[in-house]
Amino acid sequence: MTTLPWLHPDRVARLEAALRERILILDGGMGTMLQGHGLDEAAFRGDRFAGGHDTAHAHDHPGACDLKGNNDLLTLTQPDIIRGVHTAYLEAGADLVETNTFNSTRISQADYHLEHLAYELNRAGAALAREACDAMTAKTPDKPRFVIGVLGPTSRTASLSPDVNDPGFRNVTFEELAANYTESARGLIDGGADVIMVETIFDTLNAKAALFALSELFRELGGRLPVMISGTITDRSGRTLSGQTAEAFYYSVQHARPLSVGLNCALGAADLRPHIQTLARVADGYVSTHPNAGLPNAFGEYDETPEQMATVIGGFAKDGLLNLVGGCCGTTPAHIRAIANAVRDCKPRTLPDLEEQAA
Repeated sequence: MTTLPWLHPDRVARLEAALRERILILDGGMGTMLQGHGLDEAAFRGDRFAGGHDTAHAHDHPGACDLKGNNDLLTLTQPDIIRGVHTAYLEAGADLVETNTFNSTRISQADYHLEHLAYELNRAGAALAREACDAMTAKTPDKPRFVIGVLGPTSRTASLSPDVNDPGFRNVTFEELAANYTESARGLIDGGADVIMVETIFDTLNAKAALFALSELFRELGGRLPVMISGTITDRSGRTLSGQTAEAFYYSVQHARPLSVGLNCALGAADLRPHIQTLARVADGYVSTHPNAGLPNAFGEYDETPEQMATVIGGFAKDGLLNLVGGCCGTTPAHIRAIANAVRDCKPRTLPDLEEQAA
């Protein structure tokens, strides 16, 4: 087996050691921070895509659609902004930052006619996060920082029909999803990710395609990275969009031997608590959560303050439910700083003794 330049067992060992010692802090919302910059179409395009399809870079963007809103593209056109977001979260206390690759699959980028950039977006996204983490680790060698390579859910669902008049119809296959995830994961690995996270899972079949893709890619490469899995309870029904409870979701993905399983997005921390309690009871690995800053208001904005969110999550930690915690939509470095302070003196959730349970 050849030596793999991206495989860093020392970093994995330090991550696992840190998880045994304390509750680790994830970063907060990337989109929330980017919205604060008020970027226009020209900023999203940058120099590379300036002028749209009438430029010398027509091969990069053959379509005439707007690119504003494609936050993942900012990895290529505004790398200083993305690096700055990572650094802001690291300075707020994050141990792990997530790559700006939530929509960096061919399926999702096809909405902007940029599907050919999928690998590049993932590799560059991981490289930017790697730079930020390495720079912060150099300042605090006793507190290493880690890169989570993000695989988002894509804009399609393998379990449900997008046509209410044709319940049997599917606009994506398992094989197509797996191919998308393989390409994206390869980019994340080549860019320097320490961990791969399959996140915001609303359809477990999509997640299974991602996990299958990772297992096949790891087999091809001759080594594996730790895998984190994070689902999303879509509303107060307590189920994912594809109909599973938190417990059913966990048992559906347990076979992948994840480093952690958790829940993120859709709900605020208070509404997520019973579902995190379920995971803390059944999971044989670490448990994570990065909830929204409450539920969105009438304007689609999030009102939960850092102090409010930290108080609720501090209760999670005091009750021994957590190993990793951060924020999703509506959260900022201020939220992450408050959460980090709230859980600092709390012991991490203890992993269950499976042999004892079996007896």
